[in-house]
Amino acid sequence: MTAQDLADTLRGRLIVSCQAPPGDPMRETATLVRLALSAVAGGGSAIRANGPEVVAAIVKAVDLPVIGLWKDGDTGVYITPTVRHALAVVEAGAAVVAADATDRPRPDGSDFAELVTAVHAAGALVMADVSTLDEGIAAAALGADFVSTTLSGYVPGTPKRTGPDLDLVTSLSAAISVPVVAEGRINTPGEAAEAIARGAHSVVVGTAITAPTALTARFVAGLARP
Repeated sequence: MTAQDLADTLRGRLIVSCQAPPGDPMRETATLVRLALSAVAGGGSAIRANGPEVVAAIVKAVDLPVIGLWKDGDTGVYITPTVRHALAVVEAGAAVVAADATDRPRPDGSDFAELVTAVHAAGALVMADVSTLDEGIAAAALGADFVSTTLSGYVPGTPKRTGPDLDLVTSLSAAISVPVVAEGRINTPGEAAEAIARGAHSVVVGTAITAPTALTARFVAGLARP
């Protein structure tokens, strides 16, 4: 699938992130596949999934593009941090590899440009996960096929937020020609629609759809307020 083909498929559409953190009861391959199948049944247009085993299982189970990543660790650059991680995700069948495109050092000393070159050579596309406008502009210049706001609010030095960074969506959409994907703390259909109105090409929603543990904790916390 070419970048243009996928962009046409995802224009104005929902990507569902089917992931679970370490220790969560949902973090089991067959369970995550069922989440992906539920997303398909609900009308999702693509799946975002973590880890080669899970990516391969979801690719086999659903007839939608899969955006794969491999989280390794939980600090610094941990979303598909190296070329090795990226190529494993391609081997698992992902149409797109999502990877950290911030300017922070990578564990093997490589850079984002090397990852883009390797993934393209392997026949897949790249989604750059960024936290700022400058990072998104740089990632697009290095050949990323999509730029996502995934890391806004999660990288040291970027403001903490309770909702999506729609200002970054707007500024990125005005500054680069590759499709901008809104991701991060999108909690309602209204916020998803607002992201599209602000220039997003498509929207990724994870926790608000596929994370019952986190959703339960939100309700518990709400009821505990004085």
